[in-house]
Amino acid sequence: MFANWGMRVGAYLIDALVTAPFYVIAGVLTGDDGTPGPISFVFYLLGLAVHVYNRWIQAGKTGRSWGKQALGISLVAEATGQPIGAGKAFLRDLAHIVDGIICYIGYLFPIWDAKRQTLADKIMSTVVVKG
Repeated sequence: MFANWGMRVGAYLIDALVTAPFYVIAGVLTGDDGTPGPISFVFYLLGLAVHVYNRWIQAGKTGRSWGKQALGISLVAEATGQPIGAGKAFLRDLAHIVDGIICYIGYLFPIWDAKRQTLADKIMSTVVVKG
């Protein structure tokens, strides 16, 4: 069974909340002139590292980012039902640009699509499933 739109949004928000503290701390530590200092830069890099691990490496290897794991859903290849790997997980995130280009309508496709896919999912031949 395919994951519904609410579950997908919830998983994304959890993933965003995991990295947010690093970016908030980095922003707070940025100088008044807007230039990040060395410590601020380290927090930006930590946030990026957590994002890369969670969204691409972990989700690519297991089908589950931390958000997806918390909500019991998985990202898999449409044809095989297996996790897609880190490279394809990265490319899928890039493909989400298409979802946003058309006034973010692509992100709403799972509401009415039979397989509950975004345009990025259609491009990458992936689905998000329960379990």
